[in-house]
Amino acid sequence: MEFFLLGFTDIPHLQMFLLGIFFFAYVIILMGNGIIILITRVDKALQTPMYFFLANFSFLEICYMSVTIPKMLVNIWTQQRNISLSECATQMCFFLILGSTECLLLAMMAYDRYVAICNPLHYPLVMNRRVCTQLVTGSWITTIPVQIGQTYPIFSLPFCGSNQINHFFCDIPPLFKLACGDTFVNEMSVYIVVVLFLTVPFLLIIGSYGKIMSTILKLPSATSRAKAFSTCSSHLTVVALFFGSGIITYFQPKSKHSSGRERVLSLFYTIVTPMFNPIIYTLRNKDVMATLRKLLP
Repeated sequence: MEFFLLGFTDIPHLQMFLLGIFFFAYVIILMGNGIIILITRVDKALQTPMYFFLANFSFLEICYMSVTIPKMLVNIWTQQRNISLSECATQMCFFLILGSTECLLLAMMAYDRYVAICNPLHYPLVMNRRVCTQLVTGSWITTIPVQIGQTYPIFSLPFCGSNQINHFFCDIPPLFKLACGDTFVNEMSVYIVVVLFLTVPFLLIIGSYGKIMSTILKLPSATSRAKAFSTCSSHLTVVALFFGSGIITYFQPKSKHSSGRERVLSLFYTIVTPMFNPIIYTLRNKDVMATLRKLLP
């Protein structure tokens, strides 16, 4: 059995324009996140827990985008949109693993800022290299069995109707629309996983920043308050973009799913957010900008 990814076939006159836009965005994602990984490796001043998490986040973004964008570009270029059942399942599984890992990593980055601002004296002890490595490794290991366990039942459903996926990659909501069996158990499973890997990290981030804001407001001078907040603003922007679109996509009932809205929201967490992440983290970060000036002639 195979599926057909319809993608953006409803706007045929814009196919080459979309190809150019998405290709440009993918290059920006690769270059921007690659530069962040490079400068955090070569500059000893950036070899701190915050930049360790940022480098891992950038690597994760490259992997996350490479699961969906290359296939989409090939589909637009060749107009051959077929994808086998096994390839579709593999794409979805990796997409869910990487997306869930990203949620956990964003929560860890918020915790890092919480310790740095609220408990600065204990920061070197709490966020040492071993702990940071364990946190990142744990985020990867935790998501793999859960998302494999979620993907298998979805592709065990009977697909006896249309084989056209009204999306640009294999995602859960459009696949549920093609299933002709009872998907209630699968949908409940999806909601539970979304709560664990999307809602809980989001609430932990909100809680961390609540404590951070309280601590910042108690600082004696406006300069120190501005400096403390500047280390968090980039992360907050990324969290708002990524979690906002993700929660809307996966928490709305099946009856309210709109294919057009799903694709637009998916563009936010698959292309827009990863493309702007390097810009947000570099332009708003004096240390990163200083390192870039040293490396560039």
